[in-house]
Amino acid sequence: MSSPVPVITESSHASVSTTRLAPLLAPPESLSGVSAARGKLIRRIARGSRVIDLLFCLPDSITDRRLAPPLAEIKPDNIVTVTGTIKTIRAPTPRTRQPWRVTLYDGTGVLEVAFFSPWQAKQIAEGEDIVVSGKAEFFHDKLCISAPDYVLPARSAGRIPRLDPVWPLTAGLFSGQVRQAMVHALSLIPEGLPEWHETSLISSHHWPDFITALNQVHFPDNIPGSESGDAWRKQYALARARLACDELLADQLATRIAQRASQHRPGRIIKGTGILQKQALETFGHALTPGQSKVLSEIEHDMAAPHRMNRLLQGDVGAGKTLVALLAMLRAVEAGAQAALMAPTEILARQHAKTFSRLTSVPVAYLSGSVKGKARKTVLQSIADGSAPLAVGTHALMQEGVSFSDLALAVVDEQHRFGVEQRLALVEKGHEADMLVMTATPIPRTLLLTRFGDMQTSRLEGKPAGRKPVRTSLHSISTMPDILDALERALAKKAQIFWVCPLVSESEALDIAAAEARHAELSARFGPHTGLAHGQQDTAVREKELDEFARGNTRLLVATTVIEVGVDIPAATIMVIEHAERFGLAQLHQLRGRVGRGSEASYCLMLHDDKLGLTARRRLNCLRDTEDGFIIANEDFRLRGGGDATGHRQSGLPEYRIAQEDLFDELLDLAHKEAGYLFKRCASEHQASLSPPLNILLTLFNKADAARLFSGG
Repeated sequence: MSSPVPVITESSHASVSTTRLAPLLAPPESLSGVSAARGKLIRRIARGSRVIDLLFCLPDSITDRRLAPPLAEIKPDNIVTVTGTIKTIRAPTPRTRQPWRVTLYDGTGVLEVAFFSPWQAKQIAEGEDIVVSGKAEFFHDKLCISAPDYVLPARSAGRIPRLDPVWPLTAGLFSGQVRQAMVHALSLIPEGLPEWHETSLISSHHWPDFITALNQVHFPDNIPGSESGDAWRKQYALARARLACDELLADQLATRIAQRASQHRPGRIIKGTGILQKQALETFGHALTPGQSKVLSEIEHDMAAPHRMNRLLQGDVGAGKTLVALLAMLRAVEAGAQAALMAPTEILARQHAKTFSRLTSVPVAYLSGSVKGKARKTVLQSIADGSAPLAVGTHALMQEGVSFSDLALAVVDEQHRFGVEQRLALVEKGHEADMLVMTATPIPRTLLLTRFGDMQTSRLEGKPAGRKPVRTSLHSISTMPDILDALERALAKKAQIFWVCPLVSESEALDIAAAEARHAELSARFGPHTGLAHGQQDTAVREKELDEFARGNTRLLVATTVIEVGVDIPAATIMVIEHAERFGLAQLHQLRGRVGRGSEASYCLMLHDDKLGLTARRRLNCLRDTEDGFIIANEDFRLRGGGDATGHRQSGLPEYRIAQEDLFDELLDLAHKEAGYLFKRCASEHQASLSPPLNILLTLFNKADAARLFSGG
């Protein structure tokens, strides 16, 4: 008998504990002094609608205001907090932008303070003792503090924090208002909050408890020994690391909950005869590579199990994922059911439909936004009554008007182009249907643990026999005349060439070549055998251009990134990418993958700006030096980040508030292992739910209802 599945539930104990969190889960407007208008601004910086979200908005930096020398000992470029008596106040000339100038004296020397606020001018008077904090700088050979951060009566010096947190702000929201809200929010954390980490982990890392950690990152003045020296920084770093691990652990727990739920969701046993698969392979004319055989075996094992498959197939450009997907779909058809494949673009969807129709005699229905009228009704009917066991299309497949007779397998290609909800919308059109998502952009292990930790993964190694490496070279845009001469020689030898441009039409904002302008220039030089394909063309026009190139009627195709995926023309052997520094690494890798698909030697020429920055050069050198998509993916992740697990954001680091890049790399493995240990312990103790402390953790980090989203892959 299988062990119980840990789920997010609230036992009576957990319910009592999480009820105590109610003030933290309330909106910001519940805080003292926070109006509806200010609450809206706080939500913006907190990136959430709960009080606890504000507490997870950590300071960007800490300003040290502890230096308090006599006026005569002030050094320039230091932030100082000084006290003195106002000797003079000079108001600015009316209708000018000059500041008020205040001269301070403390018995050792004088200091000029310049400020621009009329409100501050009304708060001070000659002869008054005040305290000022800000950066001391020379102005017209005089040492002064311009636009001080704090100006208060000397008796209120204690109100100026010695270690002053700098929180993110937005227009209309001031630091003092955030500080006031933070103080109240911290006071709402219930005492005696249980520890969710293992005691040994807390001890070995010398981490404070959750409440102490929050207090120390928001108000480092509370750290013992913070009056002088830098010892406080170590404790501050420990507090921040503890909170980052909390966030990562919550994410890993939610991911494992989804994974376990997915593995135990009732599914259907799909076993085929292998007849349709054999026929497709005979038509294909080549045996599967070892890598293809391995991943197909993994997929078929999942399909034959009595639970729903939720598997990620990742393989490099040209590794043969499409054939694997077709064979898996034919297995579903052999079992008497239907299978569907959804692709992000019409070009890719049409390419798949064309390939499937060529390799199998099973009827294939094609559906996209461009299929209209009577043709659309016919396609929808064939999908609904099951006369089309295979369906291929774009987003149109997941629309409300599409119903399947018996969808057993949903395949999503180029999964990063779809959000989680979109993938769910397709798989939920079937009854207990399996899901297979594919990507030609290899995924670093870091992202596998975060965005795809709930999925089983298959990695397709190798490429079909006969494929040769693509020789990649970098060229300054100033060498364009030499490039054109070389292409002229290649065209004379009947070569076929892609020329990719970043834009469709000229842009005043970006001084880069456009596809239409480049097509005109190249047509003038190379004649009528030059085609043009871009996303703003009518679909029929673009398809005709691509078909003409595939047939060899045009020898040079100027295009935008519409050819990034779904274009399979083995005769094309040269790829020119203009202003390659404008593209992402993954995109460049995909574009390069449009050549080298036949048995001939192939080349990729990346043209770049004459003044190439260090980061851009590093990216292009990576493409030049390797064709390994996994190496490229890791470099791309380091440079750009990996997107949002919930699919609402497709680039940038995963959506972590506290576990920023340095802590993310350091603590992800630790959180991953701890989540695994906690789940194993739960199973060994035959618990049907997570412990109350872990439920509190998931609630605080808003992960209590994340399982359904993650189950979409």
